[in-house]
Amino acid sequence: MVHALLLRKPRRAERFAIDALLAAIAMLLCLYAARAEPEAGNPQESVWLSVLVAAAVGLPVAVRRWSPRVVAGAVSVAAAVALVSGIIPSFAAVAPSYAVILALYTLGADVPRRQSWPVAVACVALVLASLAGGDVLWPATELGGGQWLWSVTTSVGYAVLVIGPAYAIGYVVRVARQQNKRAAQQAVRQAATDERLRVARELHDVIAHTMTLIVVQASVGNHVADVSPEEARRALQAIEQTGRTAMAEVRRVLDVLREDGPGGAGGQPHGLDDLADLAERAAVGGVDVHLDVRRDGAVGKASTEVPADVALAVYRIVQEAVTNVVKHAAPTACRVDVLVGPAEVRVEVTDDGTRPPTISLAGHGLIGMRERTALHGGEFRAGPRSEGGFAVVARLPYGGGR
Repeated sequence: MVHALLLRKPRRAERFAIDALLAAIAMLLCLYAARAEPEAGNPQESVWLSVLVAAAVGLPVAVRRWSPRVVAGAVSVAAAVALVSGIIPSFAAVAPSYAVILALYTLGADVPRRQSWPVAVACVALVLASLAGGDVLWPATELGGGQWLWSVTTSVGYAVLVIGPAYAIGYVVRVARQQNKRAAQQAVRQAATDERLRVARELHDVIAHTMTLIVVQASVGNHVADVSPEEARRALQAIEQTGRTAMAEVRRVLDVLREDGPGGAGGQPHGLDDLADLAERAAVGGVDVHLDVRRDGAVGKASTEVPADVALAVYRIVQEAVTNVVKHAAPTACRVDVLVGPAEVRVEVTDDGTRPPTISLAGHGLIGMRERTALHGGEFRAGPRSEGGFAVVARLPYGGGR
């Protein structure tokens, strides 16, 4: 939870309230430190000077996010003056250090590294020098050589180990925020790409199937137009019906992209119960489709327990496979077997076409079927049968079968 709070940028009102509170705390700490009993021999400044120094150190924290570099410099200079002048004694350096730490953290978190690290180094060096200088100018007792060296070493260690890491922590938070932002943007781009691919697959399946049937019927109508006007008229009626069906399906697919669509779905997606209509339309293209949908060994309607996305994938796989039969093997017979199990759906589409298979195993249709199957963690294979014709087999697991 703490990690998430660090990486989340608070809102503007929250930022103002937080910074104002932190600035008030910093000012009160500095005022308390400035009014501490001075060490022997050191002067006691007036109250107004203590308040002025405390305000100079603490109040800039309230605007630390507006101009991090200016605030970091101003707080460091004010803290250095307070420590060197002895207004805030060295033993109370924690108070101004608190304000410096807040300023350096914001510097690292909000300013690019190339622009922030020189300021951070200068601020740490300034505070370090002021700590050492305060001990030398306002010592509690006279310092010998060893004591002076120890005082300076302690000041250096304090500045490096206590104040310096604030900038490093801010920089780490900045990097983490940038990585999270890039990851979120990448997720949005990937989601858009996946949606485009899904729509492209849907449109390919719809258009390829219906256009194949339309071309077949147009060829029939053109061939018999002079000798059998009635048959030509039936071909035109089939073309009209197929075209209307295609328009409805394309509209349904495109409605998914409309934010103001009814539920964003544009109607119920195709499922296993729509396979019968698909078989009837395939007959228009000269393919006699024998459909057999079974569940647990019993012939009948497919169970509604099959997830909608799996049912749609089965429908599209059958649609594409039958379309390929119409394109490459018609007129012929085709068998579609769909077995709905408790954890998977198995699809097998075979035909007994006698003409040599001209379908490429790298065609877009087979690629689309393979992608749909892989999307559900299933298995797919397709190829010519030894006894003639072509076979498409897909297994789509769902639920516990994944």
